[in-house]
Amino acid sequence: MELSNWYSISKSLHLIGMVSWMAGLFYLVRIMVYHAMANEKPEAVRRALHEQFVTMEWKSYKIILQPAVVLTWSFGVILLCIQPAWLMEPWMHVKLLFLVLITGYTHALKGHISRLEQGTSTRSHYYFRALNEVPTIILAGIVFLAVFKNQISFPILLIGLSAFTGLIAWGIWRANRRKG
Repeated sequence: MELSNWYSISKSLHLIGMVSWMAGLFYLVRIMVYHAMANEKPEAVRRALHEQFVTMEWKSYKIILQPAVVLTWSFGVILLCIQPAWLMEPWMHVKLLFLVLITGYTHALKGHISRLEQGTSTRSHYYFRALNEVPTIILAGIVFLAVFKNQISFPILLIGLSAFTGLIAWGIWRANRRKG
C-alpha cells in the first residue's frame, strides 16, 4: 500500500478518535451535571440516582473516552511519523500543547468520577456546567491550528480564544442568573 494511503487511513482514524473523544467528554460531564443536581434531591431519590450516574460515568470513561484517547494519540503519532517535518512547525507545538491539556483534563475527570462515587465531591452542577465548556475552547484552538497551520497568527488565535471563552463565561453567567 502506498504511503499516501497510510496517511489517509491514519488521518481518518485520528479524526474518528478525536470526534469520539469530544463526544465522550461532553457526554461524561453532562452526566456529572445531573449527578451533582441529584445530590440536592431527597435521600431516597439521591441514593437511586447515585448508583445509576456512577455506572454511566465509569462506562463512558472506560468504554468511550479511554479508547478514543488511545485512537487519537496513536494515529496522531503515526501521522507525525509520516510527516515528521510538522514537529518543527510552531503551529504543531501549540497544537500538541492543547492536546496535552485536553488529555490532562480527561484524566482529571476520573478524579471527579471517584469523588462523586464516594460522595465526597463538593462541586455543584454549575461547576460541572462550566467544566463542560473546557473541551469546546481547546477544540476550537486545535481545529484552527490544524486548518490554518503556518498561516495562523498566534496573537489573533489567542485573542479569538479569549473572546470565545469570555462569551461562553457570559452565557454561563446569564443562564445561571436566570435559574437563581
